[in-house]
Amino acid sequence: MLKKSLILATAILVVMSSLAEANDRYQNRPPIIISPDLTAPWVTQLGGTVEPVVYRQQRPIAVQQPSATRKQYLLQRRVQRSGTTTAQPVQPVSMMRAQKPKQRQIDPQFLPQTVAYETQEKPGTIVIDTNSRFLYLVTGNGEARRYGVGVGKPGFEWAGAHKVTRKAEWPTWTPPSEMRAREAAKGHFLPVSMEGGPENPLGARAMYLGSTLYRIHGTNAPWTIGYAVSSGCIRMRNEDVTDLYERVNVGTKVIVI
Repeated sequence: MLKKSLILATAILVVMSSLAEANDRYQNRPPIIISPDLTAPWVTQLGGTVEPVVYRQQRPIAVQQPSATRKQYLLQRRVQRSGTTTAQPVQPVSMMRAQKPKQRQIDPQFLPQTVAYETQEKPGTIVIDTNSRFLYLVTGNGEARRYGVGVGKPGFEWAGAHKVTRKAEWPTWTPPSEMRAREAAKGHFLPVSMEGGPENPLGARAMYLGSTLYRIHGTNAPWTIGYAVSSGCIRMRNEDVTDLYERVNVGTKVIVI
């Protein structure tokens, strides 16, 4: 009986000693460090001091910029890297205001002025020099009132003498069928008729020459004065053709050279 008691006591002591040892072993667990580098194997490191790990830096993933073109995005990135804070933000193309092309300014020589002009023609006669792009209204005493004009483009030049057969204010434009067909071949479709007004190519006034299709008229494109751009008509600035219109009458002689 005593022997069995000793064996039981010894077993209890062994078990208690094992539990105490186990408790001591797991009382302070070592840290578990898992490498975040996906290219390395997963290693559970237990115990000891772990040396600092230097991880490879991953390349940033480029983010698509939906509100700007690639060129604008790259420009923004350059500004950010340079640290510039005064640069204006780049706007998408769709938000940029369209810049209207600048129109040519008229050369001052084509503005109305009185000049010396020797001619055998009587005062009141209109002489148009298509080469120099000038219209002269003879005033007599060796002088003339000179205006700048636009003339016929290559292939549409002409010369001759006619009289003013009709005058019209804010005339209706009726392009001849030949002109409509010619422009349609280029992809420009002209109206059969267009009422007078600021957008009308004939401008504010028109003086019709003889029985021809040619006129001295105003324009909705004053920057073309001084150039060979028309289909044969003589064009003037609206303010200039209005001034000339008041100075001449039906029946005035017009010479085109």
